[in-house]
Amino acid sequence: MEPPPLFSPPLPTFFLFFTTIYLLGYFVIFRNWNPTTRPQASSCFLSLSHGTPAVVLSTLSLLQKNPKTHFNFASPNTPLQNLTLDYSTAYFLVDLLHYLLFVPTDHLFIAHHAATLYVFLTCRYAVNHGAYPLLVLLVLAEVTSACQNTWSLAGFRREESPAAAAVYGFLSPVFYSVYTVVRGVLGPAFVWEMGVFYLRGGGAIPRWVWGSWMVVIVSAILGSDLWVWNRWVDWCTQRRKKD
Repeated sequence: MEPPPLFSPPLPTFFLFFTTIYLLGYFVIFRNWNPTTRPQASSCFLSLSHGTPAVVLSTLSLLQKNPKTHFNFASPNTPLQNLTLDYSTAYFLVDLLHYLLFVPTDHLFIAHHAATLYVFLTCRYAVNHGAYPLLVLLVLAEVTSACQNTWSLAGFRREESPAAAAVYGFLSPVFYSVYTVVRGVLGPAFVWEMGVFYLRGGGAIPRWVWGSWMVVIVSAILGSDLWVWNRWVDWCTQRRKKD
């Protein structure tokens, strides 16, 4: 089976959808926010529109039954899996443009988005196989999206609003705890299984593809673990100061 043509109809449609969501946040919902936090708040709003729907789409696509290839790390992509990849690809493209325009010095997030796009695009358009493990990881990555973005938005306003400060203070340990379990335990365990499978041959996925995927995924997990570790350190430091 030949890989689908690049920029199949769903991808530009989703790109337009996420662009509209970002502009709605920037020009309507957060129009009265200060110039520093306004773009970041719009990015959070964009992420909110992606995270939970991506979890739902990914879960539905993973539950599709195919006795011969179900739960195969190198199985052919199903139409719903490809649709989910297009959905998330469009989100990361729009959010990458946000970082390039408004936060060009945030090299970590720019590299993360570019690397994620590389993995999704090669899976979707170069090999058309291997969506199963990537969508499992997408579920693990986005299951905390609603909490994370609510926490981020509250954090932007905590200096100006006691209510936002209260929400931020309440959500911080909750979010950090769930994030730590998902990114620090479940994610690495699943990636280990991926590595074992691919080292045994990789099925229909060429070595250069799965090898580059593993480099990107392991790097992303290490970056996530370092990020949440720093958040825990900051939280504990603030707690000690209050005591």
